[in-house]
Amino acid sequence: MVVRCAFALTITVALFLGAAAIYGLRAATVPPVYLVIAVEEVTDAEAFKRDFVDKGPAGIVEAKFADARFIARTGNIVPLDGPAPRFVVILSFQNMKKAQAYNESMKELTALRQKTTKSRSFIVEGL
Repeated sequence: MVVRCAFALTITVALFLGAAAIYGLRAATVPPVYLVIAVEEVTDAEAFKRDFVDKGPAGIVEAKFADARFIARTGNIVPLDGPAPRFVVILSFQNMKKAQAYNESMKELTALRQKTTKSRSFIVEGL
């Protein structure tokens, strides 16, 4: 009888410790950070294609160095509420510092984008 009680108590304690460990690991994860670029209007289509779309691979290489992952880079957007942007880029980063460092390294490409489009970019913390 004593062995059965000791075994049941051991199993119960192990389950509680396992649950606490899982909860602790889940709480310790850092949520991802997303850098979003939304191009509302292209003011100079030729320059946009030449300077921004064709130089996009440079941004892809730079993103790889920043441990970023492209979530979206497309003009295929389905509007649900209100008008959709013409082009969207979404990158995922491990933390805010890496997203900001990537943004700083892309100053030249950002200037080209701002010169040829009406667009905005921003960083969003994920869940």
